[in-house]
Amino acid sequence: MPERLLATRAQKAFIGTITIQAIVVLAMVGIVFRKVQDHVDFTGGYKTLPCYLALFALAEIFEGLMAFNALQLRNVIQLIGILVFHGALAIFSGIQIMETRDALTNPLGCTRCAPPGLWHDVLPFLIVVPCVIVAAWAVMGFFFMELYSEFGWAIFHVVGANPRMKRMYQWYQIMLCLLKFDFFFFIGVSMQLLIIVLAKNTAEFGVTVAAIPVVLVLLAMCGIAVQREIKWALTVSLTLMLAALSYLYKLVRIYEPASRNAYSTTRISLTIFIVVAFILLFGTFAVGLRCFADFDRGLLASKVNGQSYAPVATKLEFFGGGKSSEQQQGSYYGGAPVAQRISIE
Repeated sequence: MPERLLATRAQKAFIGTITIQAIVVLAMVGIVFRKVQDHVDFTGGYKTLPCYLALFALAEIFEGLMAFNALQLRNVIQLIGILVFHGALAIFSGIQIMETRDALTNPLGCTRCAPPGLWHDVLPFLIVVPCVIVAAWAVMGFFFMELYSEFGWAIFHVVGANPRMKRMYQWYQIMLCLLKFDFFFFIGVSMQLLIIVLAKNTAEFGVTVAAIPVVLVLLAMCGIAVQREIKWALTVSLTLMLAALSYLYKLVRIYEPASRNAYSTTRISLTIFIVVAFILLFGTFAVGLRCFADFDRGLLASKVNGQSYAPVATKLEFFGGGKSSEQQQGSYYGGAPVAQRISIE
């Protein structure tokens, strides 16, 4: 029988750790939000707080879905991406402590300003967040080692033992993983701009809103094109990615004198998000070219059908029991059994 999702201790522990830390983190952020809401109006620099809550909610939901998806697909590469993402989340939570302090102690344009002691009231809850995230990261890293061993045969079952096919499939997995993280960081940048910085009556606000569905369609089309090996669609996607790299101009807006004050409470986090989004998008473009070069090399069936792979309990038969040598050879190379040879003697 196929192995069920979350059937092993490592899988349950990995998902359980992410779920528990998400609940704790969102509870802490929610408490901070409520305490601040009781004393201030979320205008001016105080808009950092609702953005902080929204970003963490998005990050925790995204991480949970990515983890379930990685376990379902037995995708070790995506699990590594989740660990890197979780580490970045810990760094971001530390940065948010500084930005929350700046928002509460140096408010800009507030109509109902925070009382002097509010920062010290919320500080303990803010400190708990990175501590919990780092602790969860350590536990996730421990169980990742078990998952790495558990999923070690996944690619073998999908593409066989051919090293060239294995490398091509790994690049394909990296591409899909990058597209998912592109989605998160683009939404994160857009969310910060729309909540904190941009006024609703500006052209830049409208352009930012209009860009969201366009980019989401681009990422989805790119993923489908890579999986189905649709050359024209991937060509269009990669071309649009090059155009999207111009999004880096937002950094100029953050630091130029005419507009730098508007970004004062979110400058650090927004800069990090934009730079990471740029690097990820550039990396996606480069890996996309690599995947494009692998089209029509026999990987299509594995990409289309291999994602539904579910391991089965290992039995002696897998190592030759009850099979002829021809059947064993065909199974080893991931293809059909070798046909019986015809003697001409």
